Amino acid sequence: MATVDKLPMLAEGYEKLSEELKRLKAERPLIVDAIEEARAHGDLSENAEYHAAKERQGQIEASLADIEGKLSRAQIIDPRDLSGDRIVFGATVTLLDEDDKPIRYQIVSETEADANKGRISYNSPLGRALIGRKVDEDVEVSVPAGDRYYLVSKIEFI
Repeated sequence: MATVDKLPMLAEGYEKLSEELKRLKAERPLIVDAIEEARAHGDLSENAEYHAAKERQGQIEASLADIEGKLSRAQIIDPRDLSGDRIVFGATVTLLDEDDKPIRYQIVSETEADANKGRISYNSPLGRALIGRKVDEDVEVSVPAGDRYYLVSKIEFI
């Protein structure tokens, strides 16, 4: 029997997914109406509007199933409730790169990740390399651009 793994995420990520779910559910009846209207135009074999609406319906249904699956497995984590000396999901980490330039990331879920905003997925190469590390530990990460080396300088739960 398959086990269902929990999907850690921050409350903010859960809310974002919930809003997307509501938006897609609201779009669902509009697509059904578009399909009905396109059917009324006659021959479906050459009806571009019908095929586009059916394709969009498939995309919406797939997205709904994906989001509902994620929300059902969600384990909401508040970083402020965490503590310890090791990097875990939700931790905000300050790293020093090879030039001693500080870089700050929060470890989040895939749906919340945005490197430009300082949020990396726990499943990314850097995220996986950081989990379980302590302050003053060296981290080596292989990324498409080559190997990167960092020093963990600070771990915060904020």
